[in-house]
Amino acid sequence: MSVKERIDEIRNLLEKYNYEYYVLDNPSVSDAEYDRLMQELIMLENDNPEYRSPLSPSQRVGGIVQDKFKEVTHKRMMLSLANAFNEDDLRDFDKKVREITGLDKVIYMAEMKIDGLGMSLSYKGNLEYAATRGNGTTGEDVTANVMTIKSIPSHINLNEDFEIRGEVFMPKKSLERLNKEREQTGEPLFANARNAAAGSIRQLDSSIAASRGLDAFWYYFVNASDFGIRYHSEALKMADSLGFKTNPERRLCNGIEEVLKYIDEYTEKRPSLAYDIDGIVIKVDDMSLYDKLGYTAKTPRWAIAYKFPPEEVVTKLEDIIFTVGRTGKITPNAVLTPVRVAGSVVQRATLHNEDFVIDKDLKIGDMVVIRKAGDVIPEVVRPVIDRRTGTEIPFVMINNCPVCGSPLVKKDAMHFCLNPHCDARQIESIIHFSSKDAMDIEGLGERVAEQFFNQGFFRKVSEIYTLYEHREEIISLDGWKSKSVDNLIQAIENSKANSLERVLFGLGIKEVGAKMAKTLARKYMNIDNLIAAKEEELLEIADVGPVVARSIVNFFADERNMETVNALKAQNVNFEYKGSTVSAADSYFSGKTVVLTGTLSSYGRKEATELLENLGAKVTGSVSKATDVVIAGVEAGSKLDKAQALGITVLNEDEFLALIK
Repeated sequence: MSVKERIDEIRNLLEKYNYEYYVLDNPSVSDAEYDRLMQELIMLENDNPEYRSPLSPSQRVGGIVQDKFKEVTHKRMMLSLANAFNEDDLRDFDKKVREITGLDKVIYMAEMKIDGLGMSLSYKGNLEYAATRGNGTTGEDVTANVMTIKSIPSHINLNEDFEIRGEVFMPKKSLERLNKEREQTGEPLFANARNAAAGSIRQLDSSIAASRGLDAFWYYFVNASDFGIRYHSEALKMADSLGFKTNPERRLCNGIEEVLKYIDEYTEKRPSLAYDIDGIVIKVDDMSLYDKLGYTAKTPRWAIAYKFPPEEVVTKLEDIIFTVGRTGKITPNAVLTPVRVAGSVVQRATLHNEDFVIDKDLKIGDMVVIRKAGDVIPEVVRPVIDRRTGTEIPFVMINNCPVCGSPLVKKDAMHFCLNPHCDARQIESIIHFSSKDAMDIEGLGERVAEQFFNQGFFRKVSEIYTLYEHREEIISLDGWKSKSVDNLIQAIENSKANSLERVLFGLGIKEVGAKMAKTLARKYMNIDNLIAAKEEELLEIADVGPVVARSIVNFFADERNMETVNALKAQNVNFEYKGSTVSAADSYFSGKTVVLTGTLSSYGRKEATELLENLGAKVTGSVSKATDVVIAGVEAGSKLDKAQALGITVLNEDEFLALIK
């Protein structure tokens, strides 16, 4: 046997064993035998580099580092699905399908709607590429990262063009492990498995993706008709036979009544699954009907996604504790018995202020209903009154700061600590200064800021830039290694070059948010011009009222604040505006109220918002009669529907790009 034949033999064996282990969950060899073959393969490839291949099982540990992702134009558009939110929506969908097809009853395939990242794989024997959905027409080539997922075959026993689509996801256990590791190193935790999967697949270093424990399910054989396949259920069976991991929880349903029973069943089973789902997908099984059923501009009429209502769970309100914000605001927070909600474990939730707790009639020891607003932010909905035992403790608002002991002052519904030297306010100021919308210092999140403050490495904002002096001390702390410390120090150094608006927002001037900071930076160009501005001059700026103008003047009149500014200058932090100064007067969007909905491929939501604001638009989050324009990307939802009903101008991404260019 030649070297190449032996390499091919081992690769085939390892692919077979990967399939048995990661897809069938039924390994036929021991871990030791698998490892022995892998080591032999690596040795042979090292000794014979001409036979190396990026599709080899030896490459699934990652190691490819890219400068950026290449664009891929999908052979067939990756459409999103229309949503159903209740039984009536599903019955309407079924009614339309039956009307168009002329059938009395339709056979549907019901499948899990995996909460992950949509992906397309293209094969011609070997895997050609893996691409994200992007805008539906163009995605990103993430092959190097997808190939680290061991359940995905690198080649199949077909030499014809073959395209399959599915969802890359992070199993619940992988998310728990990853968040434990990130907590130990002081990194921000992933809010849910969907964000973690998407972030992992978009890492430029494939070894990071390899370490994240990702998996994938495949649910749509795109060109099945090329192989004489008529039914979606048959297409999935063929995908199984080729080595793809399909979801075994799928079920053929004879009519909409069976679909509804399936949904009820998996609404109950949802928490016990090893992965997160956010709904159920219903597809017409007979693919020969697809052309007859047709498509809207963005969705097929032969499939729909039922979305679960916000998940509510019951847990115990163990305590109510108080935190101090950077402005001195005191916030009551619920300490909960840890419980999993919508994909992540929740043990804290804000209770906003004294009135919120009183209005909800919350008591310490209550069993409470919690959910995630928008599937993201934990909130306490209500107490479960009939489960009270009489041992619950009534809520009492504190009178003194929980950190420095200073008397609190109540203003409207809020309580404040007015001590400017309160440790909690200093920590929050550092956290705010380092945050993404401010100086964007990666790695200096809430836990790390608090840890370093308590260690005495910094006590105020300007001392962030002297953290390098404590390098060796930090390395000696649990969870820190030289690489992570050096990465943080470099991130701090890089932040010095940020444009003026970021440092203005980071300084925490009362009433000056990120948008106002950008307006001030564009107007005054550098910090010294702003410091010299008078209140009446500031009032001439659009959106600057008396309260904002007075706050800005008072901030720079405070000696302590000027000490901070001068200390940052001494550390060579940039205080010049680096953005565009082009006038928005001639822009199509100038003076218009604009709403963004769906996903744009060219810009993130934050980038698009900033761009529109620079062009003179007012960007809002909801559609109303006051809205002038809605920009609709892929998977635009109810906002688009409302805009169309109100007769508001709707722009797709291409039209939006044409106008801004």
